[in-house]
Amino acid sequence: MTVPRETAVSPDRAMALIRLNAILFARDPGPLIGRVAMPLVLITLMRPLYTAAIGSVSGTAQAVAGMLVTFSLLGMSIVGSSILVERMWHTAERLRSSPAATIELLVGKAAPALALLVVQQAVILGYGRLAFGLRIASPWLLGGTVLVWGTTLLCIGAMLGTLARSGGGLSAMVDLGSLTLTGLGGAFVPLDLLPGWAQAVAPASPGYWAMHAMDAAFTGDVRAALTGWLVLAAFAAAAAAVGACRLRRGWGRGLPG
Repeated sequence: MTVPRETAVSPDRAMALIRLNAILFARDPGPLIGRVAMPLVLITLMRPLYTAAIGSVSGTAQAVAGMLVTFSLLGMSIVGSSILVERMWHTAERLRSSPAATIELLVGKAAPALALLVVQQAVILGYGRLAFGLRIASPWLLGGTVLVWGTTLLCIGAMLGTLARSGGGLSAMVDLGSLTLTGLGGAFVPLDLLPGWAQAVAPASPGYWAMHAMDAAFTGDVRAALTGWLVLAAFAAAAAAVGACRLRRGWGRGLPG
C-alpha cells in the first residue's frame, strides 16, 4: 500500500535522509580513498613529464587539472553505485512509497555525494598547491568551478545509477566513458597535441569544459570560466532530466535482487 505523500517539504526528513546516506558512505570509504589517493600518486609521477614538455607553470596546471578531471569522472561510480545498490536491495521502492517528497529523497541522496566529490577535488587541488606551487589566480573562480563540476558529476552519476542493470554494467559505463571523455577533453594530453579529429569533437565532452573552466580559474579568466560553467550546467540539466524520468518511472523495476 502506498503512503500518501505530503506536499510540504520537511527539513527534518531531508536531514534524516542526508544523515542516513552519509552513514552508508562512511561504512564503505574504500572507493573514495582510492579516488583521492590515486590522482595524488599520478600527479607526482606525471608532473615532471608535463613540465619538461610545456614548461613548469603550464605543466603543473596540466598535471593537477588533468588528474582531477580524470578521477572525479571516475568518482561518478560512487554516486551511481549508491543508487544502484538501493535499486538492487529494493529499498528505493520503500523510499518512494514513504511520506517523503521527491525533492527530499533527491536532496538526501545528493548532498552527501556532492560533499564527497567536492572534498575529492579540494584534496587534489590542495596537494597541487602545497606540493608543487600550483598557481591559482582566482580562488573564487576555482571554488565555483569545483562546485559546478561536482554538481555535473553528481547529475551524470545519478543518471547512470538509474540506467545501469548491474554493478558490472555501471563499472563499464563509468570506466569506458570516463577515459573517453577525459582523453577527448585534454586531461591526459594537452588539447593542442591531440589529432585534428579529436580537437573537433572535444567540445562534446564535459571533461573538455571542466578543463576549460579549471584553466580559466588558474589564469583568472572570468569570461572563460563562466562559459565553462554554463556548458557544464547544460550537461548537468540533461543528465538530471534523464535521471528524474527514470525516478518517476520507478527507478528501473525488475532488477535481480
